[in-house]
Amino acid sequence: MGLAITYAPWGETLAEVVDAAVRAESAGAQVVWVPELHRSATVAAAAMAAGTRSVGVGTAIALTFTRSPLITALEALDIDEMSNGRFILGLGSGVERLNQDWHNARWGKPVAHMRESIAIIRMLIAQSHLGERMIFEGEFERIDIRGFTRPFAPMRTEIPIYLGGMGPVMTKLAGEIGDGWISHELCSPNYLEKMLCPWLDEGREKSGRARKDFEVVVSAACAIDNDAKKAKRWAAGLIGFYATVKTYADFFEFHGMLDEQNAVIAKFKTGVSSDDLGDVVPDSMVDALTLAGDTDEVIAKIARYEGLADSIKLSPPTHGLSNATVRIAQNQIIDMIPRLVMG
Repeated sequence: MGLAITYAPWGETLAEVVDAAVRAESAGAQVVWVPELHRSATVAAAAMAAGTRSVGVGTAIALTFTRSPLITALEALDIDEMSNGRFILGLGSGVERLNQDWHNARWGKPVAHMRESIAIIRMLIAQSHLGERMIFEGEFERIDIRGFTRPFAPMRTEIPIYLGGMGPVMTKLAGEIGDGWISHELCSPNYLEKMLCPWLDEGREKSGRARKDFEVVVSAACAIDNDAKKAKRWAAGLIGFYATVKTYADFFEFHGMLDEQNAVIAKFKTGVSSDDLGDVVPDSMVDALTLAGDTDEVIAKIARYEGLADSIKLSPPTHGLSNATVRIAQNQIIDMIPRLVMG
Protein backbone atom coordinates (compact mmCIF):
# COMPACT_ATOMS: atom_id res chain seq x y z
CA MET A 1 0.00 0.00 0.00
CA GLY A 2 1.36 3.42 -0.97
CA LEU A 3 -0.19 5.21 1.99
CA ALA A 4 1.81 5.65 5.18
CA ILE A 5 -0.19 4.11 8.03
CA THR A 6 -0.47 6.18 11.20
CA TYR A 7 -2.60 5.76 14.30
CA ALA A 8 -4.32 7.81 17.03
CA PRO A 9 -4.14 5.76 20.26
CA TRP A 10 -7.00 5.75 22.74
CA GLY A 11 -6.74 5.06 26.45
CA GLU A 12 -8.81 5.28 29.60
CA THR A 13 -5.52 6.23 31.27
CA LEU A 14 -2.35 7.83 29.94
CA ALA A 15 -0.61 4.52 30.56
CA GLU A 16 -3.08 2.84 28.22
CA VAL A 17 -2.55 5.56 25.60
CA VAL A 18 1.20 4.91 25.72
CA ASP A 19 0.70 1.14 25.63
CA ALA A 20 -1.47 1.48 22.52
CA ALA A 21 1.17 3.73 20.94
CA VAL A 22 3.87 1.14 21.64
CA ARG A 23 1.73 -1.62 20.14
CA ALA A 24 0.95 0.50 17.07
CA GLU A 25 4.67 1.20 16.67
CA SER A 26 5.45 -2.53 16.85
CA ALA A 27 2.70 -3.22 14.31
CA GLY A 28 4.33 -0.84 11.82
CA ALA A 29 2.59 2.51 12.23
CA GLN A 30 4.81 5.38 11.13
CA VAL A 31 3.31 8.10 13.39
CA VAL A 32 1.15 8.08 16.52
CA TRP A 33 -1.08 11.12 17.04
CA VAL A 34 -2.93 12.56 20.03
CA PRO A 35 -5.89 14.97 19.99
CA GLU A 36 -6.71 17.77 22.41
CA LEU A 37 -9.97 17.92 24.30
CA HIS A 38 -10.13 15.66 27.34
CA ARG A 39 -6.34 15.65 27.67
CA SER A 40 -3.59 18.14 26.91
CA ALA A 41 -2.23 17.19 23.50
CA THR A 42 1.32 18.17 24.40
CA VAL A 43 1.36 16.27 27.70
CA ALA A 44 -0.03 13.14 26.02
CA ALA A 45 2.48 13.53 23.18
CA ALA A 46 5.32 13.81 25.70
CA ALA A 47 4.14 10.60 27.38
CA MET A 48 4.14 8.80 24.04
CA ALA A 49 7.53 10.25 23.11
CA ALA A 50 9.00 8.84 26.32
CA GLY A 51 7.39 5.45 25.82
CA THR A 52 8.20 4.81 22.16
CA ARG A 53 11.47 4.37 20.28
CA SER A 54 11.20 5.09 16.57
CA VAL A 55 7.65 6.06 15.60
CA GLY A 56 6.84 9.69 14.84
CA VAL A 57 4.85 11.48 17.54
CA GLY A 58 2.39 14.22 16.64
CA THR A 59 -0.42 16.38 17.98
CA ALA A 60 -3.61 16.17 15.93
CA ILE A 61 -4.41 18.74 16.86
CA ALA A 62 -3.20 21.08 19.60
CA LEU A 63 -5.14 24.32 19.95
CA THR A 64 -3.10 27.29 18.78
CA PHE A 65 -4.75 30.29 20.41
CA THR A 66 -5.15 28.83 23.91
CA ARG A 67 -1.37 28.83 24.44
CA SER A 68 1.09 31.64 23.92
CA PRO A 69 3.40 31.10 20.92
CA LEU A 70 6.33 30.97 23.36
CA ILE A 71 4.79 28.15 25.41
CA THR A 72 3.90 26.25 22.23
CA ALA A 73 7.45 26.61 20.90
CA LEU A 74 9.00 25.51 24.21
CA GLU A 75 6.70 22.50 24.45
CA ALA A 76 7.55 21.54 20.87
CA LEU A 77 11.29 21.84 21.55
CA ASP A 78 10.97 19.74 24.72
CA ILE A 79 8.96 16.97 23.06
CA ASP A 80 11.30 16.98 20.06
CA GLU A 81 14.19 16.48 22.48
CA MET A 82 12.36 13.70 24.35
CA SER A 83 11.62 11.93 21.08
CA ASN A 84 15.08 12.43 19.56
CA GLY A 85 13.69 14.48 16.68
CA ARG A 86 10.46 12.55 16.05
CA PHE A 87 7.91 15.27 16.88
CA ILE A 88 5.31 16.79 14.54
CA LEU A 89 3.49 19.85 15.84
CA GLY A 90 -0.08 19.65 14.56
CA LEU A 91 -2.01 22.86 15.21
CA GLY A 92 -5.57 24.00 14.68
CA SER A 93 -7.81 26.90 15.54
CA GLY A 94 -10.74 25.13 17.17
CA VAL A 95 -14.04 26.98 17.04
CA GLU A 96 -14.91 30.41 18.39
CA ARG A 97 -17.06 29.25 21.32
CA LEU A 98 -14.42 26.82 22.56
CA ASN A 99 -11.71 29.47 22.45
CA GLN A 100 -13.66 32.27 24.04
CA ASP A 101 -16.01 30.50 26.46
CA TRP A 102 -13.87 27.54 27.52
CA HIS A 103 -10.40 29.09 27.43
CA ASN A 104 -10.99 32.85 27.57
CA ALA A 105 -8.66 33.03 24.58
CA ARG A 106 -8.49 35.67 21.88
CA TRP A 107 -10.18 34.52 18.68
CA GLY A 108 -9.55 37.32 16.20
CA LYS A 109 -9.73 36.43 12.52
CA PRO A 110 -8.68 32.80 12.77
CA VAL A 111 -6.75 32.50 9.50
CA ALA A 112 -4.77 35.71 9.97
CA HIS A 113 -4.30 34.84 13.64
CA MET A 114 -3.00 31.38 12.70
CA ARG A 115 -0.55 32.84 10.19
CA GLU A 116 0.92 35.15 12.83
CA SER A 117 1.07 32.45 15.50
CA ILE A 118 2.95 30.02 13.28
CA ALA A 119 5.42 32.70 12.17
CA ILE A 120 6.26 33.42 15.82
CA ILE A 121 6.45 29.74 16.79
CA ARG A 122 8.87 29.05 13.96
CA MET A 123 10.98 32.05 14.93
CA LEU A 124 11.17 30.89 18.53
CA ILE A 125 12.04 27.30 17.62
CA ALA A 126 14.84 28.52 15.36
CA GLN A 127 16.27 31.31 17.52
CA SER A 128 15.40 30.93 21.21
CA HIS A 129 18.81 29.36 21.97
CA LEU A 130 20.78 32.19 20.33
CA GLY A 131 20.20 34.95 22.87
CA GLU A 132 19.14 37.43 20.22
CA ARG A 133 16.23 39.82 20.54
CA MET A 134 13.09 38.42 18.90
CA ILE A 135 10.41 40.85 17.74
CA PHE A 136 7.13 40.29 15.96
CA GLU A 137 4.33 42.81 15.68
CA GLY A 138 1.08 41.50 14.25
CA GLU A 139 -2.60 42.30 14.39
CA PHE A 140 -3.34 39.49 16.86
CA GLU A 141 0.03 38.40 18.24
CA ARG A 142 3.11 40.31 19.25
CA ILE A 143 6.34 39.49 21.05
CA ASP A 144 9.38 41.47 22.11
CA ILE A 145 11.74 39.01 23.79
CA ARG A 146 15.12 40.21 24.96
CA GLY A 147 17.40 39.06 27.72
CA PHE A 148 16.28 35.46 27.18
CA THR A 149 18.38 32.55 26.02
CA ARG A 150 17.13 28.98 26.16
CA PRO A 151 20.29 27.36 27.52
CA PHE A 152 19.83 24.02 25.76
CA ALA A 153 20.85 23.06 22.25
CA PRO A 154 17.70 22.26 20.27
CA MET A 155 17.35 18.83 18.73
CA ARG A 156 16.21 20.64 15.56
CA THR A 157 15.79 24.28 14.69
CA GLU A 158 12.95 23.37 12.32
CA ILE A 159 10.13 21.20 13.63
CA PRO A 160 7.41 20.22 11.13
CA ILE A 161 4.17 22.13 11.65
CA TYR A 162 0.98 20.64 10.23
CA LEU A 163 -2.33 22.48 10.19
CA GLY A 164 -5.76 21.03 10.71
CA GLY A 165 -8.54 22.50 8.63
CA MET A 166 -11.86 21.71 6.97
CA GLY A 167 -13.06 24.98 5.45
CA PRO A 168 -11.60 26.52 2.29
CA VAL A 169 -9.67 29.42 3.78
CA MET A 170 -7.90 27.52 6.57
CA THR A 171 -7.21 24.61 4.20
CA LYS A 172 -5.62 26.96 1.69
CA LEU A 173 -3.50 28.44 4.49
CA ALA A 174 -2.32 24.94 5.38
CA GLY A 175 -1.20 24.45 1.81
CA GLU A 176 0.56 27.81 1.81
CA ILE A 177 2.48 27.77 5.11
CA GLY A 178 2.18 24.29 6.63
CA ASP A 179 4.57 21.39 6.28
CA GLY A 180 1.48 19.23 6.11
CA TRP A 181 -2.29 19.19 6.58
CA ILE A 182 -4.48 17.00 8.79
CA SER A 183 -8.08 16.42 7.80
CA HIS A 184 -11.22 16.30 9.88
CA GLU A 185 -12.32 12.82 11.01
CA LEU A 186 -15.09 12.93 8.42
CA CYS A 187 -13.25 13.11 5.11
CA SER A 188 -14.51 10.92 2.29
CA PRO A 189 -12.24 10.23 -0.71
CA ASN A 190 -14.68 12.08 -2.95
CA TYR A 191 -14.69 15.20 -0.73
CA LEU A 192 -10.91 15.07 -0.45
CA GLU A 193 -10.49 14.87 -4.22
CA LYS A 194 -13.15 17.36 -5.30
CA MET A 195 -12.96 20.00 -2.56
CA LEU A 196 -9.99 19.74 -0.22
CA CYS A 197 -7.12 18.85 -2.59
CA PRO A 198 -7.84 21.82 -4.90
CA TRP A 199 -7.83 24.16 -1.88
CA LEU A 200 -4.54 22.66 -0.68
CA ASP A 201 -3.03 22.96 -4.15
CA GLU A 202 -4.10 26.60 -4.40
CA GLY A 203 -2.37 27.43 -1.14
CA ARG A 204 0.72 25.40 -1.95
CA GLU A 205 1.08 27.01 -5.37
CA LYS A 206 0.85 30.44 -3.74
CA SER A 207 4.03 29.66 -1.80
CA GLY A 208 5.70 28.01 -4.78
CA ARG A 209 6.31 24.65 -3.13
CA ALA A 210 6.32 21.28 -4.86
CA ARG A 211 3.70 18.69 -3.92
CA LYS A 212 6.41 16.31 -2.68
CA ASP A 213 7.37 18.82 0.01
CA PHE A 214 3.93 18.76 1.61
CA GLU A 215 2.17 15.89 3.42
CA VAL A 216 -1.57 15.29 3.21
CA VAL A 217 -2.79 13.33 6.24
CA VAL A 218 -6.35 12.06 6.01
CA SER A 219 -8.03 11.24 9.32
CA ALA A 220 -10.44 8.32 9.37
CA ALA A 221 -12.68 6.87 12.05
CA CYS A 222 -12.16 3.12 11.78
CA ALA A 223 -14.34 0.31 13.17
CA ILE A 224 -13.60 -3.34 12.44
CA ASP A 225 -15.44 -6.50 13.39
CA ASN A 226 -16.16 -9.84 11.78
CA ASP A 227 -19.77 -8.74 12.06
CA ALA A 228 -19.63 -5.79 9.64
CA LYS A 229 -23.06 -4.55 10.72
CA LYS A 230 -21.87 -4.26 14.32
CA ALA A 231 -18.76 -2.31 13.23
CA LYS A 232 -20.90 0.15 11.30
CA ARG A 233 -23.09 0.76 14.32
CA TRP A 234 -19.96 1.51 16.34
CA ALA A 235 -18.94 4.18 13.81
CA ALA A 236 -22.42 5.70 13.48
CA GLY A 237 -22.14 7.63 16.74
CA LEU A 238 -19.30 9.77 15.41
CA ILE A 239 -21.39 10.87 12.44
CA GLY A 240 -24.35 11.56 14.71
CA PHE A 241 -22.17 13.75 16.91
CA TYR A 242 -20.96 15.94 14.01
CA ALA A 243 -24.32 15.99 12.24
CA THR A 244 -25.72 18.06 15.12
CA VAL A 245 -23.46 20.95 14.05
CA LYS A 246 -25.28 23.07 11.48
CA THR A 247 -22.04 24.57 10.16
CA TYR A 248 -21.29 21.14 8.64
CA ALA A 249 -24.38 21.45 6.41
CA ASP A 250 -22.28 22.17 3.30
CA PHE A 251 -20.27 19.01 3.94
CA PHE A 252 -23.37 16.85 4.28
CA GLU A 253 -25.02 18.57 1.32
CA PHE A 254 -21.99 17.73 -0.83
CA HIS A 255 -22.64 14.06 -0.03
CA GLY A 256 -26.40 14.36 -0.63
CA MET A 257 -27.12 13.79 3.05
CA LEU A 258 -28.96 16.90 4.21
CA ASP A 259 -32.12 14.94 4.97
CA GLU A 260 -30.13 12.51 7.09
CA GLN A 261 -28.42 15.37 8.91
CA ASN A 262 -31.76 17.03 9.60
CA ALA A 263 -33.10 13.76 11.05
CA VAL A 264 -30.17 13.69 13.47
CA ILE A 265 -30.72 17.33 14.44
CA ALA A 266 -34.43 16.67 15.02
CA LYS A 267 -33.64 13.86 17.46
CA PHE A 268 -30.93 15.94 19.13
CA LYS A 269 -33.51 18.66 19.82
CA THR A 270 -35.55 16.18 21.86
CA GLY A 271 -32.80 16.27 24.50
CA VAL A 272 -30.77 13.21 23.49
CA SER A 273 -27.02 13.52 24.10
CA SER A 274 -24.94 14.29 21.02
CA ASP A 275 -22.99 11.11 21.80
CA ASP A 276 -26.10 8.93 21.49
CA LEU A 277 -27.44 9.63 18.02
CA GLY A 278 -25.99 6.73 16.10
CA ASP A 279 -29.34 4.95 15.85
CA VAL A 280 -30.65 7.57 13.41
CA VAL A 281 -27.52 7.42 11.22
CA PRO A 282 -28.07 4.94 8.36
CA ASP A 283 -25.39 2.56 7.15
CA SER A 284 -25.23 4.51 3.88
CA MET A 285 -23.75 7.48 5.77
CA VAL A 286 -21.35 5.23 7.65
CA ASP A 287 -20.16 3.62 4.41
CA ALA A 288 -19.57 6.98 2.74
CA LEU A 289 -17.89 8.82 5.62
CA THR A 290 -16.01 6.26 7.76
CA LEU A 291 -13.97 3.09 7.51
CA ALA A 292 -16.26 0.48 9.00
CA GLY A 293 -16.88 -3.16 8.28
CA ASP A 294 -14.93 -6.39 8.41
CA THR A 295 -11.16 -6.27 7.90
CA ASP A 296 -11.21 -6.89 4.14
CA GLU A 297 -13.88 -4.21 3.62
CA VAL A 298 -11.95 -1.67 5.67
CA ILE A 299 -8.69 -2.37 3.82
CA ALA A 300 -10.50 -1.85 0.52
CA LYS A 301 -11.91 1.45 1.77
CA ILE A 302 -8.47 2.65 2.90
CA ALA A 303 -7.09 1.92 -0.57
CA ARG A 304 -9.51 4.49 -2.03
CA TYR A 305 -7.32 7.26 -0.57
CA GLU A 306 -4.23 6.22 -2.49
CA GLY A 307 -3.12 8.93 -4.89
CA LEU A 308 -5.02 11.56 -2.90
CA ALA A 309 -3.35 11.43 0.52
CA ASP A 310 0.17 10.61 1.62
CA SER A 311 -0.81 9.00 4.92
CA ILE A 312 -3.91 7.93 6.78
CA LYS A 313 -4.53 8.47 10.49
CA LEU A 314 -6.72 5.68 11.84
CA SER A 315 -8.65 6.13 15.08
CA PRO A 316 -11.21 3.99 16.92
CA PRO A 317 -14.79 5.21 17.38
CA THR A 318 -15.69 6.52 20.82
CA HIS A 319 -19.04 8.37 20.65
CA GLY A 320 -21.79 6.53 22.47
CA LEU A 321 -19.60 3.49 23.17
CA SER A 322 -18.44 1.95 26.41
CA ASN A 323 -14.73 1.95 27.18
CA ALA A 324 -14.73 -1.83 26.79
CA THR A 325 -16.10 -1.51 23.25
CA VAL A 326 -13.62 1.22 22.31
CA ARG A 327 -10.85 -1.03 23.61
CA ILE A 328 -12.02 -3.87 21.36
CA ALA A 329 -12.22 -1.51 18.36
CA GLN A 330 -8.71 -0.23 19.08
CA ASN A 331 -7.26 -3.72 19.27
CA GLN A 332 -8.87 -4.65 15.95
CA ILE A 333 -7.22 -1.67 14.23
CA ILE A 334 -3.79 -2.37 15.68
CA ASP A 335 -4.11 -6.02 14.64
CA MET A 336 -4.87 -4.87 11.06
CA ILE A 337 -1.88 -2.50 10.73
CA PRO A 338 0.67 -5.21 9.77
CA ARG A 339 -1.53 -6.26 6.84
CA LEU A 340 -1.65 -2.66 5.63
CA VAL A 341 2.07 -2.13 6.03
CA MET A 342 3.07 -5.42 4.42
CA GLY A 343 0.46 -5.14 1.68
